Amino acid sequence: MQDPSKTIKQVEADMQAGADHLVHDFAGVRTGKASPSLIDNLDVFVQAYGGVQKLKSLAVINTPEPRMLNVQPFDPSTTRDIEKAIRDSKLGLNPVAAERSIRVPIPELSEERRREMVKLIKSLAEEAKIRLRGTRKSGLDDAKKMKADNVLTEDSFKDYEKEVQELTNKFTKKIDDLAVAKEEDLMKI
Repeated sequence: MQDPSKTIKQVEADMQAGADHLVHDFAGVRTGKASPSLIDNLDVFVQAYGGVQKLKSLAVINTPEPRMLNVQPFDPSTTRDIEKAIRDSKLGLNPVAAERSIRVPIPELSEERRREMVKLIKSLAEEAKIRLRGTRKSGLDDAKKMKADNVLTEDSFKDYEKEVQELTNKFTKKIDDLAVAKEEDLMKI
């Protein structure tokens, strides 16, 4: 038998996970500053290993200067694969391989590129809201099932629905706030 309070807590946890995922997605959206989170989740096809790995599992990424990333592969044989993955990403970066590292200059964002990034931010925020609505629907479906199983009365069903909607409103506002903050950060020159 389902417990309504546990189900509400699960709905809230799922909504929080969606907001956390958005924060992670936003970390990969380039502003004018160098940040390891910009590239650490890039998928790299490594010829020698015959598979795809995340960049952060193949190299140490640091920022020696405000507009420069330095990537030091654990295995020097993966340098070319890492360089190719960075170049082929949608981030518009042009890595330069050295002997044992890859320098990735972070160019100044043009106005046009900033506008493209704002569109990406809005798109990521909308995807997060779609996941949020999916979580709400799932929570309400659970409530209908609990009502059908006589776990919830008509009044407690209405209270449950109200609580799920309040959580949805709270996390929608959080997503909007995150998007506005990232947009402001991006538009700073």
